[in-house]
This record gives sequence, structure tokens and C-alpha cells, in this order.
Amino acid sequence: MSRIHPSDRRGDHGARRAASTARSDQELPAVYTVWKRSSMGFQGTDGFSVYDAAGRLAFRVDNYARRPKAFAGELLLMDGRGAPLLSLRPQIFSLHDRWNCYRVAPEEGCPDSTDGSSTTPPPATQQQLFTMRKCAALQSTDDAEVFMSAASTATTSGRGCQAQPPPPPGFRVEGCFSRRNCKITGSDGHEAARISRKKASASTVAAASSRPVSLGDDVFSLVVRPGVDAATVMAIVVVMDRICRRPYAPMACASQQ
Repeated sequence: MSRIHPSDRRGDHGARRAASTARSDQELPAVYTVWKRSSMGFQGTDGFSVYDAAGRLAFRVDNYARRPKAFAGELLLMDGRGAPLLSLRPQIFSLHDRWNCYRVAPEEGCPDSTDGSSTTPPPATQQQLFTMRKCAALQSTDDAEVFMSAASTATTSGRGCQAQPPPPPGFRVEGCFSRRNCKITGSDGHEAARISRKKASASTVAAASSRPVSLGDDVFSLVVRPGVDAATVMAIVVVMDRICRRPYAPMACASQQ
């Protein structure tokens, strides 16, 4: 049985070359393999297991039931050891499928039930990282906008003051997430991350095969550019999986360049 995550089998060619490679790796994109299955390994799970380029478990989401949004509770993005990083909560009354992301304090993050979700409301002091929504409420597109917490809301103070104009999104998701062909761009318009179909190399499939084989939608590649927080990007991916409804309609997705 072939492995679904990439692995690096190169040998050690000396401490000097290893140090040089380490410096180069810091300037290279981080490549992850995302498997839409809980790391617990139970059939029918609806979580995520995310492996880095060395085959180590980098992130995980353990969830055992895809319930309606009104009863979804929170989803916890954890690191490979199971320590909670980010809490994702749906906003119930939202035409744009809005979700909110919070940083998890060290003492928080324990699910209230066996399905991996929690119904405990967020504390007033909990730090919100971003809020995310679909671009179009009535159109079946996969495009979404992410507003970071520092500029996610606009308020008015004093009578007669005008509301501030809405801030630009910190990230945009463009393309077709349902088909695993989309990119995440930053506020400057540059690509921050890319999602694409995972392909098994010829060495991991039948020897007679001469071309890479595309795996199913449950396994895909995530490339995060240097300087971009991988946990934030993975949280965006988890929310995209929630707000992009299945089955997929080919004409619903925007064109991807």
C-alpha cells in the first residue's frame, strides 16, 4: 500500500550540505498533503490529517459527524501532537456562510462531546484571528474572503459620525475548491497558498504506469508560500470545506488561472 503523504528519502551528505539545505528550505514554500480523514482512523470520520514534506503529522482536525451548521458547534485545528491551535465557529444567521476563527488559550480546546465539537460559547476575552465568508450569498461559487481581526469590523463613536468604509480582505480564495484547484491570495494580490489535486508519482503506482495518477478529492496538496502562517491557511481550508457544498457543479466554480 502506497503512502499518501510525501517523503524525503535523500541520504545525509555531510553537515555542511545539510546546513546549506536547511537555509534553502527556509526560502522554499512549505508543501503539505491534506487527507480528509481524521487521524484517529475511524471509518466515516469527517476530520483532516495534514502531513508535511517529511511525512510528519503537522495538523489535524478530529470530527466525527457533519451536522447542520445550526448544530455544528466548533471545530478545533490542532498541531500534530493534538495541542489545540485555532477554534472555528460558524455564525448561525449568515447568508454568506460566515465563520469566525479564534486563537485557543492553553487551558481551552477540550471538546464537550465525543463528536469532536463544543457548544461552549467563546469567552469575551478570547482573541479573534479572522472572520471568513463566501463572496456571493446567492451564487454557487467557491470564492471567499477572509478579514483579519485587526480590520474585521468598523464601528462608529458618537452621534452623527459616519461608519468607516469596509476594510479590504486580508486573504481571498479564488478558483474552485470543490475540484481542488484554487489559490489563496494576500491583501497585496500575491499568491499566499495554492490547493491542487494530489498526484501519485510513477514510483508509487503500478510499474507499468508512465504518467502520474491523480488521487481522489479526499487527498490534495497544499503549498504555503514563505512568510505565510501555515496554521491560518489550514484554518481557511477547513472553513472552505464547510462552506463549499457538495455535490460539485462544474459551472459553479470561477475560472482558475
